[in-house]
Amino acid sequence: MINLLAEQPMLLSLMLAACSGALFFGWLQTGKRGAAGSGLVFLALIPVVHLIAAKWETDREQIESLLYELADAVESNDAERAVKVIGDPELRDRARAELSRYQFTLAAINKIRRIDLIEGTFPQEADVELSAKVDVSDRRGQIQNVRVLRLLILRMEARSGTWVVVDYQHFPITGKPDAASQFSNTPRRP
Repeated sequence: MINLLAEQPMLLSLMLAACSGALFFGWLQTGKRGAAGSGLVFLALIPVVHLIAAKWETDREQIESLLYELADAVESNDAERAVKVIGDPELRDRARAELSRYQFTLAAINKIRRIDLIEGTFPQEADVELSAKVDVSDRRGQIQNVRVLRLLILRMEARSGTWVVVDYQHFPITGKPDAASQFSNTPRRP
């Protein structure tokens, strides 16, 4: 019910409207004021649901926001800001080395395919799968403004109220892993 309130307020509003309509219909049929009053209460709850949903930021929304900030940092060629969201020092160094080899003119998320919160983990973990595109040039000048599409698989962990990347992999959108693909033990390619 909490996910319904936080992530799908329109569906909950439709359910409240249906209940309100049924209660108003009951009032018209029976003439009992209690049904009309209850119908008004259900009707008044609809804007309350939207206000709560607007103020409440779920874990999925926090992760999505972080991903767009990360894409902005990569597009700005700000490797330090981009790796700041990585929780593991070894992984941070690997990402910094990888990012420092390239100059980006575009980094955008095409689609966040899934954000799966893993139940029963402490600290809370999530698996994220997304497709991204970048326009990239090699700092050595061998590659100039090439559009690259990648599938990224991230393992994220909640630490002190913020989400950090604890593992990542990237692959071509289709086909087998290529020379640039990164492997680890945690996430798995679907």
